[in-house]
Amino acid sequence: MVAVTEMTNWAVDLIDVHKTYPRNIQALRGVNIQVGRGEIFGLLGPNGAGKTTLVKIMMTVVRPTRALGTILGRPIGHRGKLAATGYLPENHRFPGYLTGAQVLDHYAALAKVPRALRRKRAPELLEQVGMTKWSDTRVDKYSKGMLQRLGIAQALMNDPELIVLDEPTDGLDPVGRRDVRALLLNLRDQGKTIFLNSHLLSELEMVCDRVAILVNGLVARQGTLSELTEHTVETRITFCGDTASVEGDLKKIGVKLDGSMATVGGYSPEKVNKVIDVLRKEGLTIESVQPHRFSLEDILVEAMGHVPGADGRAGAKQV
Repeated sequence: MVAVTEMTNWAVDLIDVHKTYPRNIQALRGVNIQVGRGEIFGLLGPNGAGKTTLVKIMMTVVRPTRALGTILGRPIGHRGKLAATGYLPENHRFPGYLTGAQVLDHYAALAKVPRALRRKRAPELLEQVGMTKWSDTRVDKYSKGMLQRLGIAQALMNDPELIVLDEPTDGLDPVGRRDVRALLLNLRDQGKTIFLNSHLLSELEMVCDRVAILVNGLVARQGTLSELTEHTVETRITFCGDTASVEGDLKKIGVKLDGSMATVGGYSPEKVNKVIDVLRKEGLTIESVQPHRFSLEDILVEAMGHVPGADGRAGAKQV
C-alpha cells in the first residue's frame, strides 16, 4: 500500500519502503531516501541489494508491499508528477523497426508531449547525445552504446523536472561515459534533479552531490561524499632510513607504522607535523606526505559489514 503524505521540499522523499516477493523474498526492508531538488543523487550497492526494485517502485512499475513518501511533492504514483519525470529503465528495449528519431517521437507522444514540441526537441536531444547522423537509421542496427545514448535522449523528451536513470552508462565506452557525465552536469545546472542507479562507482563519484548505499534491502549509508568519507581521512608519510630509531617516538604520537610508512588517522595537521619533526630529528629522509580518503568502493565494502544479513553483523548506519 502506498500512503499519502504531506508535501515536502524534497524532490524524492521515500519513507519506510518495503517490498516482499513471493516465498518471503525481502527485496526492500524499510528504505528511507531523500533527494534534494536540483542535485545529482546516486544509488549504489552490490548486486541484489534492491536498487532496481526501488527505482521501479518510484516509477510505479512495481507495487510496494508498504511505502510512504512523495515524488516531486506528491504521493508516489501521482499522474501529474509521473508526467514530469523522465525514466530510463535498465535493459530497455525499443521496437527495432523504428528509427532513432521515430523512437523519440513515439515515446514522447505516449507522454503526451505536443507534436510541435516533439519535432523541436528530438533533433536537439539527438545532437546532445551524439546521435544526429543515426537519427534515420533503424534501431535494430544500433550498437548497445548507441541504444543507451538514445535511451537517455528518450528520458529527456518531456523536459522533465526529475530524471531517473537506471544504469545510464551501461554499454558506453569511456568517451560515451564522459559525454553522459557532461550532459548530467549541464542538466543539474539547469535545475533538474537527477536520480542515478549505477554499479560504476567511479562514475557516481565524479558527478553525484549525494549518494545512498543500499545493502541487503536497507540503506547503510546516505550523505554527501565528504560526509561518507570524513571518518576515512588519513595522511601517509613515507620515508627512508632506519625505522628502529623512530618506532618508539612514533608509537607515542599514536601513528601506525608499516615499514617505512607512517599513517596518521583522521585530519590532524598537528600530529602530522609531530611525525615530520621526529623523522627529521633522527636524520631520516621524508619522501612524501600524502593525504588519503577512501573511495566509494571502499565505503561500499565497509557498509556491507554494517547491515543485517550482509555478513552476519547488525547495525545499519546512516550519515
